[in-house]
Amino acid sequence: MSPPPTIQRPDEDDEYATAEGCAILETWNRPDDTRLSVARARVAAGATTRWHRLVDIDERYLIVAGRGRVEVGNLPPTVVQSGDLVHIPAGCRQRITNTGSDDLVFYALCTPRFVPAAYEDIDDAR
Repeated sequence: MSPPPTIQRPDEDDEYATAEGCAILETWNRPDDTRLSVARARVAAGATTRWHRLVDIDERYLIVAGRGRVEVGNLPPTVVQSGDLVHIPAGCRQRITNTGSDDLVFYALCTPRFVPAAYEDIDDAR
């Protein structure tokens, strides 16, 4: 069952830093809507997130600001910018680098919804 109609306004004060190397602001991640979660991610200039994967969760990055280089699975590193969408199948290794001078900002859309237990840091396993 879907949640009732809702207008969601995340509080900027709820943004938090992750061990992965980015800042996250949850926009939509509710137990009563297991089909989707949405989070805004920010990667500082020059930073690269850790290699990681999500178990049983597909993820999409919708780039909204900045410029970066994404690495997904065995694809060659690819430049991304505002308007680009990166699809990351469940279990696929991934990381992103901010190659610009401003924050790289994107929305992470996860299906089904993101749960912390699904996150696997594989930075040392490259």
